Amino acid sequence: MKKVPLSCEECGNRNYNVPKQNDSTIRLTLKKYCPTCNAHTVHKESK
Repeated sequence: MKKVPLSCEECGNRNYNVPKQNDSTIRLTLKKYCPTCNAHTVHKESK
């Protein structure tokens, strides 16, 4: 497993690191809490 950072779609901050399997080519999208935006927003996998 490999850790990938998740960045907020609203503000762009990298708030979370989550494990991901190496063979997956699809980018991860999760709804997580962003402390900067003070709300639950969509977080996408960033490089």
